[in-house]
Amino acid sequence: MRSYASSALSTARACFSLFRIKTAEGFQYRLAWISGATVGIFWALIEITVLAVFYNYAENKEAGMMAGLTLKQVVTYVWVAQAVWTMQPMSIDSDILGKINSGDVGIELCRPIDLYFHWFARIAAGRLAPLFWRGSLTLLCGMLMPPAYRLSWPASLPSLLWTVVSLVCAFLLCTALGAFVTTVRLNIAWGDGPVYMFMFIGSILSGATLPLQLWPESWQRFLLWQPFAGHMDIPIRLYIGSMQPGEAHGGVLLQVAWILFFVVAGKLLMARRLRTIVVQGG
Repeated sequence: MRSYASSALSTARACFSLFRIKTAEGFQYRLAWISGATVGIFWALIEITVLAVFYNYAENKEAGMMAGLTLKQVVTYVWVAQAVWTMQPMSIDSDILGKINSGDVGIELCRPIDLYFHWFARIAAGRLAPLFWRGSLTLLCGMLMPPAYRLSWPASLPSLLWTVVSLVCAFLLCTALGAFVTTVRLNIAWGDGPVYMFMFIGSILSGATLPLQLWPESWQRFLLWQPFAGHMDIPIRLYIGSMQPGEAHGGVLLQVAWILFFVVAGKLLMARRLRTIVVQGG
């Protein structure tokens, strides 16, 4: 038991050091993240315009209100969604993928650290810097917009506090899913297409394209319980007030459950992959 605890502590220290180093490296690419923020702001304005037309001129103008979202809430939803968009696992970490394809993953196995948590720390660090730059610039721009396009303040102080808790869970959930997808890619030869399709579908089901509350009523239970809602839809519902603080614990517990699921599934899958791994390259 003492040996296991010592090993776990050593792994935690190594992963934290790796996370700190990779995060510091990520903050060096400020221009790239600022460019990404510009794209996010431009896309947010397009999406807000389309949704405003829907709310004001659609044949059934009350559809959005019946779904429980006012136009003001939808505008805020779009801004926050674009701010946290980079948390989502839209691709596999390029360094890890390069090592998988080249065969250098064999070198990774020689490190005195758990490979899964090594990759988990790298993936988390790779998302933190773009999240900071894109998120802060997008939110600032949203606050400076004209009233019709402006980002609103949180529904209440408890809503803000729960939003912060939910965003931390969302960050861990996105990282856990990214690590799981990376593990799936390990030791397979059929390419990256199906993996990227899975992540693309996840982006749609997270609410990044359209708030999930505006989807058909018959889909709502499925949309809320599926794992991708925890990426951004649940935190944003708490922020805009469509999910009340009294309901927040249910949403956060759902996120935690999916985090544990993907971590355990990733660990088990990696253990199975490593037993039959074929190191390619030379």
